[in-house]
Amino acid sequence: MKRSIAALIITLFSLTVCADNEKETKVLIDTDFGKITVRLYNETPQHRDNFIKLVNEHKYDGVLFHRVIKQFMIQAGDPTSVNAPPDKKLGTGDLGYTIPAEIVYPKYFHKAGQLAAARQADETNPEHASSATQFYIVTGKHYTDYDLDKMEQETGKKLTPEEREAYKVEGGAPHLDGAYTVFGEVIKGMKVVRKIELLETDGNDRPRKNVKIKTMKIIK
Repeated sequence: MKRSIAALIITLFSLTVCADNEKETKVLIDTDFGKITVRLYNETPQHRDNFIKLVNEHKYDGVLFHRVIKQFMIQAGDPTSVNAPPDKKLGTGDLGYTIPAEIVYPKYFHKAGQLAAARQADETNPEHASSATQFYIVTGKHYTDYDLDKMEQETGKKLTPEEREAYKVEGGAPHLDGAYTVFGEVIKGMKVVRKIELLETDGNDRPRKNVKIKTMKIIK
């Protein structure tokens, strides 16, 4: 009887641990324009853990959304953007290391609202390794069946039914699929993302009005 009870306790404990491991981390991004909540995917553990580490170390506090392109994405995470003067060109700042690519495609693709890691260009980064700090949130544009059929013919890549539906209904940036690591998604605050997306920018795609990440924190 005692052995049965002990076995039951161990089994319940194991199930609890497994359930905890399957939980996805959520991060609250508090910006000048409002709050954005994202959840991080467990299938991209190195990106997840790095992001959590930087959030807990307050590395994102004060950084700007330094690159904004309508119908494409908003980008942040350059540590040199903190208190940067208006005429400073941003986008090259980092922490001196990269994260190996964790591309889980086609499960995770570049539909609107996806959180993904920025990186250096293919010419200098054929392994598609990600920036340590810089990330972007996809806004994208809407596609028709004609657009998607043409894209499939040009690239030779067949879209899944899920991709096709998402790119028509939600919009996104399908040309990035399979080349950048998508490691999370917006679950609340997409209206804030859209506000930032519509800001007027200069010739370097930097918003003329600064949009700062005030804080980030892990939430339940």
